[in-house]
Amino acid sequence: MSCLALVAGAAADRIVADPQRGHPVALVGAASRRLETKIWAPSRGRGAVFSLLMVGAPALMALLVDRGLRGRPLVRGAFLASLVWVAVGGKSLRRAGLQMADHLDAGDIEAARALAPTLVGRDPASMDAEDLARAATESIAENTSDAIIGPLLWGAVAGAPGVVAYRVANTMDARVGYRNERFEKFGWASARLDDAMNLPVSRLSAAAAVIGSPFVGGDVRHALATVRRDGSAHPSPNAGRVEAAFAGALGVRLGGTNVYGGEAEMRPNLGDGSTPTAEDIRRAVRLSQVVEALCLGVCALVAWRRWR
Repeated sequence: MSCLALVAGAAADRIVADPQRGHPVALVGAASRRLETKIWAPSRGRGAVFSLLMVGAPALMALLVDRGLRGRPLVRGAFLASLVWVAVGGKSLRRAGLQMADHLDAGDIEAARALAPTLVGRDPASMDAEDLARAATESIAENTSDAIIGPLLWGAVAGAPGVVAYRVANTMDARVGYRNERFEKFGWASARLDDAMNLPVSRLSAAAAVIGSPFVGGDVRHALATVRRDGSAHPSPNAGRVEAAFAGALGVRLGGTNVYGGEAEMRPNLGDGSTPTAEDIRRAVRLSQVVEALCLGVCALVAWRRWR
């Protein structure tokens, strides 16, 4: 049943994107802000308590509901499918990517800059067409892993609690997992938890991107060589593998200067092709769909063997 629930949840996202209003992730974000104001301190210990409460409480609630439904397999499956639908953000991600490609093809830089915050956290004001295309391609690569494959894999391994724990951990990393004065210590535990949960996710996503590279005109050997050479160069132990896999599969070069909050950060080059174009964004969207299909098959098999 959990196998079918994963497939149903992923299919629901393909048909109807995750809810834009009243999204549970927004509610979690609001709760985290309230808790943060009560317990914040420049302390790793306080940050660990924050992470434990924010991730543990929703996961425990999901576990209790899941156990309460054990005698009702259809309702239990529907519960897992609904969580997967809410947690997976593939349709929203790809729609934003295609819109970005359309804006760039039309030469509408202002519209592309206005759309950029839905894909990346960089300052869009100074970004030109090349920067925007690269940012969109990198976002599609990283978020294919984070926003699509992560919930599917953790749902396969741990069911409803796994989906909830992964999605909340990912949200907490986005909330407090920054290396700045306020969150350097407080956000350390949230960032490390997200890194740990994404380690198997990113490797599965990167492997699927390498295998799926021929579907976007790429070469498996070149994509694999790019991951091996460049995957560890990225500051993130997980995003680098996936972005390098996409760069190798698409035959483009990712990385360069990114501006966050007015401060420039240099990211290492991933891949050895040309910088991405609007057409490469569309190819990245197609590769994202291939990666999801391949990983969904793996996750469905894992779920079938784990829960039968």
